[in-house]
Formats: sequence, structure tokens, C-alpha cells
Amino acid sequence: MPAMAERGQAGAVADPIEGSPVYPGGSRVNERGHLEIAGCDVVELAAEFGTPAYIYAEDDMRARARAYREAFERLGVDFEVLFASKSLPCTAAYRLFADEGLSVDVASGGELHMALRAGFEPARIHMHGNNKTDGEILFAARSHVGHLILDSFDEIERCERVLDRPQDVLIRVTPGIKPSTHDYVQTGQLDSKFGFGLEDGLAARAIERVLASDVLNLTGLHAHIGSQIFELEPYRLAIAAVGELAGEWCRIVNVGGGLGIAYTVDDEPPAIDAYVEVKVRAATEAFGEGVRILVEPGRSLVGNAGVTAYRVGTVKEIPGVRTYVAVDGGMSDNMRPMLYGSRYEATIADRAAAAPDSPATIAGMHCESGDILVRDAVLAAPAAGDVLVTPATGAYGHAMASNYNGVPRPPIVFCREGDARVVVRRETYEDLTSRDA
Repeated sequence: MPAMAERGQAGAVADPIEGSPVYPGGSRVNERGHLEIAGCDVVELAAEFGTPAYIYAEDDMRARARAYREAFERLGVDFEVLFASKSLPCTAAYRLFADEGLSVDVASGGELHMALRAGFEPARIHMHGNNKTDGEILFAARSHVGHLILDSFDEIERCERVLDRPQDVLIRVTPGIKPSTHDYVQTGQLDSKFGFGLEDGLAARAIERVLASDVLNLTGLHAHIGSQIFELEPYRLAIAAVGELAGEWCRIVNVGGGLGIAYTVDDEPPAIDAYVEVKVRAATEAFGEGVRILVEPGRSLVGNAGVTAYRVGTVKEIPGVRTYVAVDGGMSDNMRPMLYGSRYEATIADRAAAAPDSPATIAGMHCESGDILVRDAVLAAPAAGDVLVTPATGAYGHAMASNYNGVPRPPIVFCREGDARVVVRRETYEDLTSRDA
């Protein structure tokens, strides 16, 4: 048995991973004392694929997609579940959710390109964006996407100027509902860069304007109030408010996404069933029984399905102050702690069952004092060379990754039943200069 596995036996506790809401379903501590994701030993994955690395349990993502579809099917309504692809914009994720029968929302020409490349039927693609370019509008229309979601009067005029064929559209409404979440991920309040205001009458004006258009075919409304939300009542209030705008033309209502996930074991987000039921009941009350209901989950499909694996490089104790555990990644692969103050847990994958007994702050490798991944964590005797894992990093890590300090972006590894495959390769130093002119 390797030395690290032997260390893991001392102070071992009941499996803290199995059944934890922050890890992918089926995760556990294996017989060597290592963290195991989808049948794959994470310590071995780190040795094979290097660190940092984004590691996903493929079946976990599929199970969450099916949970959404089944929740709607039980309620017997007309629906589409859209993968909010900004949460994990990689071709393999698009392809997986297309295989599971989901639709997709895209927010740029690049996301549209990936969705098409992955095999999504154009009619099941819905195009967002608060400042679409002429090129993106044409790309979407000529790809025959299901809907453009209109966000401003300038965009209405732009569409009428550049489109050469009729296009189905939804109007995005800001209903004036402000949920309890970080300011940066609130989108439904009146003071928002997104959509047309309900309270100020702009949404009603936009509806009138689009109904008079010769090229834009208004089929419904869209409203999204924010992300990482645990309360269900704001959804009901927002949908009821938007319902006041509906007319006979309104056959579709997209009620957005926003369902929160567990980033720590103390987080208790609503179940998918409860979330879907609230939105369906509110939509049918506000818009009638025959309306087609769309939702846009992203984080709740992929967030807990993924973890990030790092290698510990240094353990630096400042007596009487704190101990810094520095890893080989940081703000270039996970901006959320710096951008939103997001809180994560962390585990030493080599000793995943050992009782955590060492307070530490997990620091990134970048030349910024604010490059802190987890402040005041408690780890199992961290040492240089250990594999450290942060769970619940499946959403927005890859999407927001950068080359800050000239660091190549990590690979994405999909795991299933003990097999691992790279679906996005690690960048190289040559990649950093490949676009130089």
C-alpha cells in the first residue's frame, strides 16, 4: 500500500464523501483512502492528466437532466428544458445534454457555434444576449434557431434591418423582483442591464412594437430573476407579474433558471421537483393551461457534477496568523471566490477519510493577494505533493477560465464507471502564442 494511503488510515472517520450534496452522485472514499469520482481514483487521475484539472461525473449530469425532464412529465405540461450553456460551454457537455433530449440557450455566436457543432437541432436552440451584433443575429437566423430573445429597442431595430426572413422571438421582461442572492447574479430587478422593464411600461411598449413588425414573430415572453437562488416564492411573484402582459399571441413563456446548488454541506437548495412544480403552477395560473413552459437550468445541471483537482506546492505557516496551502491553480481556473465571494469546501484526495484537523487558507499561484480559493478551510494534515480537491466547481470554472500570468487553461475530464476521457485538452505554452500576428 502506498505511503499516502497508509497515512490516510490514521484518524479515519466515516466516509465524509458518500452522500455529500457537494460531490457528484456516487462519489466515495475508496479502499486506498482516496477520493473516487464515478469509479475513478482522483489521485490517479491527477497523476495521469496533471493538475489543475476539471473532473466530471458524466452519469451525474445525465441524471440531473433526466430529473428535470421527469419532473415536467409528471405534471403533464408542454415544456422544454434548456441547458444554460454559459455554465459549461464545451462541445462534450452540449452533446451530452442534446443526447438527453434537452434544448439549449446560448448567449453568443461562439456558444451557438458549439451547440450546432455538438448536434443540437437548430429549432431547439434559443439565442440570448443583451448586445447581439449584426453578425450574431444573422448567424442565428440563418441557422434557423428556435427563438431570438429580444433585449432592447435598439436590438429590435437591428433585427429588422439585418434579417432577411421571418424570425420567431421572445421578449425579455425584467419583472421588478429582487431575490436573495449576490448582487452580480441578480437580473430581474428594475435596475438591470437585461430586458424591458415591467414597472416603467417599456415591456408593454416593446410588445406593441414587435407585434407591428413584418419580420419579427412574437410568440412569447422571457423572464429570469437571477442565479443561485434558494427561495421559491420570488419565482412565483415574477411569473405572476409577467403574466399581466400576456395576450393571445403568447404561446410560450420562458421562466428562466436560477436554482441554487450546495457549495457547502450547510447549503440546502430546493429539490428539482419542488422548483419545477412552483414554476409550472405559477405559469399555468398566469398564462393558461396550454402555454409551453421553458426553463433554463445551468448550474444545477453541472455544478455539483464537477470537481477541480490541484497539486499542493507549498504549506506556509505564519505563526499566530494563519497557514497558507498554495496550489497550482487559482483565479485563472476559478474566478468565483474573487468575483462573488463564493465559499467552497476542500478535501485532500489522498486522505479523503482522514479527520480534518489543520486550519488553512487555500491560496492560488497567481501574483495577486486576492487569489484565495478557500479561506479558513480545515484539511487533513496538508503537505506538498498532496492532491487537493474543491467540489461543486462544475459550473463557470471552465467558462470563466483565463490565461492570467500566462497559465495554460486546465483540461476537462469526463469519468464514467471507472473510465476517464479527456474532452477538452490542457492548453500548452504554444497555445499561448498561437494567435500572435
